[in-house]
Amino acid sequence: MHESVGRCAYAHECMCVHADVSVLLKQFIKEHWQEDEENFVHPVVSPPEKVVIRQLLLPSLNDPHRKIRTAIGMGIASIAQYDWPEGWPELLPFLLNLISDRGNRDGVHGALRCLALLSSDLDDTVVPKLVPSLFPHLHTIISSPHLYENSLRAKALSIVHSCISVLGSMSGVYKAETSSLMMPMFSSLMEQFSVILQSPVQSEEPDDWSIRMEVLKCLLQSVQNIPSLPVTQFSVILPPLWQTFVSSLKVYQKACIEGGEDSHAVRYDSDGGEKSLESFVIQLLEFLITMVGNARLAELVGGNIKELVYYTIAFQQMTEEQVRTWSLDANQYVADEDDVTYSCRVSGCLLLEEIINAYGEEGIDAIIVASQNRFHESREAKVAGSADWWKLREATLFAFASISEQLLEAKASGVIYCDLGNLIEQMITEDMGTGVHECPFLHARVFFIVSKFRSLINQRTSEQFLYGAVQAIASDVPPPVKVGACKALSQLLPESKQDVIQPHIMGLLLSLVDLLRQASDETLHLVLETLQAAVKAGHSQSTSIEPIISPIILNVWAQHVSDPFISIDAVEVLEAIKNAPGCIRPLVSRILPTIGSILEKPKLQPIGLVAGSLDLLTMILKNAPADVVKAVFETCFNTTIQIILESDDHGEMQNATECLAAILSGGRQELLSWEGDPGHTMKKLLDVASRLLDPNLESSGSLFVGSYILQLILHYPSEMSPHTRELIAAIVRRMQSCEIAGLKSSLVVILARLVHLSAADVNQFINLMLNIPANGYGNSLTYVMSEWTKLQGEVQGAYQIKVTTTALALLLSTRNEELAKISVQGHLIKSDAGIKTRSKAKFAPDQWTLIPLPAKIFSLLADTLAEIQEQVLDEDDDNEDSDWEEVSNSDGGLPQDIIYSSTVPSNVGPSVEHLDAMAKVFDEGEDDSYDDDLTKIDPLNEIKLVDFLTAFFSNLSNNDRSLFDHLCQSLSVSQSAAVEKVLRK
Repeated sequence: MHESVGRCAYAHECMCVHADVSVLLKQFIKEHWQEDEENFVHPVVSPPEKVVIRQLLLPSLNDPHRKIRTAIGMGIASIAQYDWPEGWPELLPFLLNLISDRGNRDGVHGALRCLALLSSDLDDTVVPKLVPSLFPHLHTIISSPHLYENSLRAKALSIVHSCISVLGSMSGVYKAETSSLMMPMFSSLMEQFSVILQSPVQSEEPDDWSIRMEVLKCLLQSVQNIPSLPVTQFSVILPPLWQTFVSSLKVYQKACIEGGEDSHAVRYDSDGGEKSLESFVIQLLEFLITMVGNARLAELVGGNIKELVYYTIAFQQMTEEQVRTWSLDANQYVADEDDVTYSCRVSGCLLLEEIINAYGEEGIDAIIVASQNRFHESREAKVAGSADWWKLREATLFAFASISEQLLEAKASGVIYCDLGNLIEQMITEDMGTGVHECPFLHARVFFIVSKFRSLINQRTSEQFLYGAVQAIASDVPPPVKVGACKALSQLLPESKQDVIQPHIMGLLLSLVDLLRQASDETLHLVLETLQAAVKAGHSQSTSIEPIISPIILNVWAQHVSDPFISIDAVEVLEAIKNAPGCIRPLVSRILPTIGSILEKPKLQPIGLVAGSLDLLTMILKNAPADVVKAVFETCFNTTIQIILESDDHGEMQNATECLAAILSGGRQELLSWEGDPGHTMKKLLDVASRLLDPNLESSGSLFVGSYILQLILHYPSEMSPHTRELIAAIVRRMQSCEIAGLKSSLVVILARLVHLSAADVNQFINLMLNIPANGYGNSLTYVMSEWTKLQGEVQGAYQIKVTTTALALLLSTRNEELAKISVQGHLIKSDAGIKTRSKAKFAPDQWTLIPLPAKIFSLLADTLAEIQEQVLDEDDDNEDSDWEEVSNSDGGLPQDIIYSSTVPSNVGPSVEHLDAMAKVFDEGEDDSYDDDLTKIDPLNEIKLVDFLTAFFSNLSNNDRSLFDHLCQSLSVSQSAAVEKVLRK
């Protein structure tokens, strides 16, 4: 009894303490209210105690102190998660009674605040019961501006917004029910929305912005989640919405763009929530984006898109706060320019993109016309002496740049009939005559737009701006101008003519190096990117470049080695230097002694330096000549191995594995004799494989073991052959303890490559797998095939897909009886139990059919064939009959050891065009890692997968028709169609 009274007293004390009241209440409820909760702390509050606490809480909602009301509301909302509605039926009637008491203003505030907190946690079981009783009270508050201030009406609208969100999520399943709830409510709401939006937006009235913002949020939810609402409902709000849109620009122009007095002061509502004019404008633009993107509502807006674009460009002007911030901090300027930040400028860009998507040519014409008008207006403002004339000009160019891809595509397809190049040249050449110190951001934007539209600009003009950017880097100009110049150079240099840039390249490099010393964070990234382009452009002066640039870039790399973004940028600049003629050896001689000393004492190095050093070495080794590879081997081979064997840092292990694989790729067979004793070297390599395949090692440490072991298999087949059994057993153990799907897939690739190595007798490989145990399974074959068939669709990379797909076909071609004894995951058994929540998934996980392994392999091969054919059809929609043409065996045929089991040759194959299409499916030739070396030396990479599959199905059909027909029974309609298509040709 005493304990019960004590806990109730503690809860009451929480309610009475002015400071930290919400924290105390929430902590008390979280820890003691419900026993089965994760954060529960004994003892639990008993049912009688809960009744007392709830009774104490409710009357406190009309406390005269705002903070107390908010804290009590949060406490009630926390309890309601557990008790309401079943265990606390009096809660809603109490709250409804409180908000209907017009004489109790504090009570209305407290009840609305509590309902707002409750509404954020509503679900589809509560809202349908809540809306009919709650909505009339909310509507009364929303529609009574003479009785309730805007802040209270906005709070009521926020509750409506939450209810609409839940009803919208229900509408897909309960369409009729939600429609019957929404229609009456929405008809009256639209009228109130129109009333709220129809008056002009008031300057310096945050409560006016807030209530409009809540209206826009309600409308946004309605458009997104309730497609059944009639268009006529929305047509009512268009004139008021347009009035809000146009009038808000005047307020935004004065307060934010021009920087009116106190325009950036932080304002808060009665509950402590921050209010912002910019947030309101962004919400307005977001709603317009949604309307334009809605096929039904786009027609309502279509008649006004010219005006819509015209005003949108004005909203994209830089605010005075942005000018101040970016002038003082170039790093922030670069960051905000590159990131999709929450701003009117970005929202305006998204709206323009959506207008092009929705209205096509008409939308593009509207943007071009509006841009021309705004350009001329800025010119007039300049003549009239306006200090901010440049902002509208910069916003026009900013808008153009944001939709550059769409404009260039439209120009290429003939949609744009005006001379877009001349228009842009007119805009930028006039601006370059403006003082760089007076309008630095305009100059920066001009440089940027030149890089975006360089394909349309006259070559002479483009070269002038290239030279102007080079001068800007070397001159005493404001940081934003240098930012714009760097962006232009990084795009223009790769396409510039050698005779144009060569006279300036050394001066540019020196200027960029000087700029590098002043840069930090985001600007450092930009300068490094520009340096990389400059190094590549100065190719012919490479021997002069290396001693100047390399030491400085290495210093930047060392200082930022723990920052993955900056260090990668620095390594890419060094790679550009390495690839320049005559530079690799002096660069290596500069790098290798330091890296060698770092790797000798890895535990004494700063965080990230060892992993970064290994990454740098891997870059050096890529496509390096033999003497460079040997030099790296002599300095770093043994230390790299020791890191893999001894380190507990997963980043170091991953990078060391990649580096060692790169050494193997460059050294190949000769590497084994570089230390004198090939057997001793091979033992070291096998020790590495053993550590990386250790089942007790965390998965991330083994992440790149797949590529490493593939290098061993391909470069040292005779040395690896005696260890095949131990290797397979280790791979199986590593797979069974693996937590990363990508690692497991890479191990499957190794096993698939071993299948190919046993191509003379795949049955021997199958028997070997049958005799290797696997925990929880009868043998390794059963385990591996159950995993392989599940993971096959997740295998990444053209080489890896070829290896695994063809290996599956080899296994099936054996007709080994043991394969048919294995059952693997087939098709997902669909449930009709409705939406699967996390709790349902926990207690009722997905269930799959079990099918024989041969049937699964057959369907996976048919899937690959169907994917190839689908890509081909996309490439050649107009001539289906030409999709699969005959080619001779000599053209892209199959190596005999690959199709040894297919005794009947096939003359079926695709055209060259379709082989190209197939390559696109699997991203052939796009992998830029050292795995490229695998594809160069591995004969399996010569397989044309479409040829292989065509021959496989044809040969199986001809040689074993009964098996073929039996396996076809397990195929889906699309899979059967893919197979039948190749057999018909």
